[in-house]
Amino acid sequence: MRVESPAAYNPRAPALLGQTLVVIGGSAGIGLATAKHARAEGARAILTGRDPERLRTAATEADALSTAAFDANEPEQLEEFFGQLPGPVDHVMVTAGQPSYGRLLDMDCDQARRAISGHMVLALEVARHAADAVRPGGTLLLLGGTGARRVRAGLGIAPATTAAMPALTAGLALELAPVRVNLIAAGFVDTPLSARLLGDGLDARREELRSTLPIGRVVGPADVAALAVHIMTNTALTGATYDIDGGQQLVG
Repeated sequence: MRVESPAAYNPRAPALLGQTLVVIGGSAGIGLATAKHARAEGARAILTGRDPERLRTAATEADALSTAAFDANEPEQLEEFFGQLPGPVDHVMVTAGQPSYGRLLDMDCDQARRAISGHMVLALEVARHAADAVRPGGTLLLLGGTGARRVRAGLGIAPATTAAMPALTAGLALELAPVRVNLIAAGFVDTPLSARLLGDGLDARREELRSTLPIGRVVGPADVAALAVHIMTNTALTGATYDIDGGQQLVG
């Protein structure tokens, strides 16, 4: 007679079953990977981005509830999006934006404002809406980086925003409670954005990381997505920064 293991009678329930995730910047890369991982755990995603065609493709891949094409850095458009949500959501993740590099003294005031706005101001604007849109105990999850922690010429204002994001996250966690607020700080992640930034240097960077990182491989969007979903499901986590870089900071 065949005897089933106890686990066969107690399959693990999907960790996000019936929950809704909003991804600000979900048409590709980390945002899309997180939507797909959340779907595997029972959640459905609402994806936003600037390009309607890319959003339609992403929605099919992630079996998304819906999409919304707009510029998240425009406060009126962001407000309109949150105002049109059909009801409360469980999690909001912000991946929109990209780093801005260059000599500090070569940046004019408008460039500096845009560089700061693309991360810190956007996070604050989304947080204002999350206060009413996210259910108690849900998550506002921000995305930052680790690469600019070591200040050097040519990084522009990125080291300043990198240093400020953990403090912003902690402050928002106190003010938005019981909504939880956390920050993922990623190193190099092999995404379409990385490909655009590095251009012809992408393959060389991949090979360099494979040969130097302690994990022996390049970090991908799915790695970050797995961490994001863990933060969403672990209700003891708030106000913290979680590094994911494959050990990149250890080897310079």
